[in-house]
Amino acid sequence: MHAVLICGSRDPGGRTAQAAAAVREGLIEGGGTGEVVFLPALVIERCRQCDDNGWGACRREGRCVIEDDFAGLAEKVRGADAVVFATPVYYSDLSESMRALTDRLRRVCTHEAGRVSIKGKPVIGLCVAGGGGGGAPACCVSLERVLGTCGFDVVDMIPVRRQNLQAKIPALKAAGQWLASLPGSRL
Repeated sequence: MHAVLICGSRDPGGRTAQAAAAVREGLIEGGGTGEVVFLPALVIERCRQCDDNGWGACRREGRCVIEDDFAGLAEKVRGADAVVFATPVYYSDLSESMRALTDRLRRVCTHEAGRVSIKGKPVIGLCVAGGGGGGAPACCVSLERVLGTCGFDVVDMIPVRRQNLQAKIPALKAAGQWLASLPGSRL
């Protein structure tokens, strides 16, 4: 089982990265592999709503016309056995880098050609809240909605608060081990 772990945090040592690392560690312990991608290190523009009707090639052809790192990351996602989306929580919602990615991904997935190798792919969402931590559940709902719209099989959504991150590390590792055990492994 090879998974791509997409991290929407600017801090490679922060809480969101720690949560993703715990899932990756469990994945490796379970016999899988995992590649971590930090979204802020990539150039992923927000959707331009190309045509006058607010759509574009995404709806007609299942592809995006913007020339940035989106297409390459979408191919990594298509080539993986599973995907983990890890986002810090801002205002009870996704980080801006995660929102830019998921907004474009769901538009591409509107067309059947855009769903190729995405439809039915298992995905786990991690929403890691700082501050009071109360926004993590609402963020999970938002992330689950967009991933479901893309056609992923959302197998788990895990809300995490800064106050309980250390207590959830074992559960995050267990989620990675479980993910490694799913059918479809390339190993």
